[in-house]
Amino acid sequence: MNQTHFERFVMILRSAGFITSDLIGGQNAVNFAYILYLMGRGEELPPDRIERLVRKWYVMSLITGRYSGNPETAFDFDIRQIDAQGLETYVYAVIGAQLSDGFWTTLLPQQMDTSSAMSPYFLVYKAAQVKLGDKGFLSRDITVRDLVLNRLDVHHIYPKKYLKDEKGLSKGRYNQIANFAVTQSEINIAIGDRPPMLYFNELMQQCNGGEKKYGGISDRTQMAANLRENAIPEEMIDGQIPEYDDFLVKRRALMSYRIKQYFDLL
Repeated sequence: MNQTHFERFVMILRSAGFITSDLIGGQNAVNFAYILYLMGRGEELPPDRIERLVRKWYVMSLITGRYSGNPETAFDFDIRQIDAQGLETYVYAVIGAQLSDGFWTTLLPQQMDTSSAMSPYFLVYKAAQVKLGDKGFLSRDITVRDLVLNRLDVHHIYPKKYLKDEKGLSKGRYNQIANFAVTQSEINIAIGDRPPMLYFNELMQQCNGGEKKYGGISDRTQMAANLRENAIPEEMIDGQIPEYDDFLVKRRALMSYRIKQYFDLL
């Protein structure tokens, strides 16, 4: 262990969007990412290449659950393969095998069928929004980075009281991570328990010169961009509000695509 090495490693994680301890998930994934960093230094790879390898491996190991089962065995296997093949060769071979097109379009959206806000998928999604410079849900100027570093609310796009009282859904259903969006507390409070068909209709009016009830966006193009950044079906601004289960399926696919865009930039 070396303090300077570890501090540089932490900066690499921060550069991937994991800017607070609340976003760091999977201690085993962190531990192996640090091993990877040290092995890269041992191979005397250029710093920028080490940083890229560490970022990609850490995110890959989180969203695939690589070290969630038997970490000691997985650690031993990976270290042996790196020794045999070389760090870069092995890292990119594993990433290519694990993160196929099918992973992004099918497997990851299926894995996002969870109600845990601390799931690695939601943590990586928030880190992706930080890295990509996304604005908070319905925010004109405030970024997800700003909200994560200061104060954020996790808004239920389909409000939980509406889903609980009107639709009779259980906590595990209305607390799906695909129903969560990072937003400013004042916007979250303004929406309250309004069903999406109501407040999205008011958002449409807001973009046509109506009262600004939810944030400062008053232009349809900007509103559509904000929905895309937050992986929300753009057609909702035009009043095409899907049934809740259909919405979850669509949003999981959009969240997965957003994470892929982020991963490709790491």
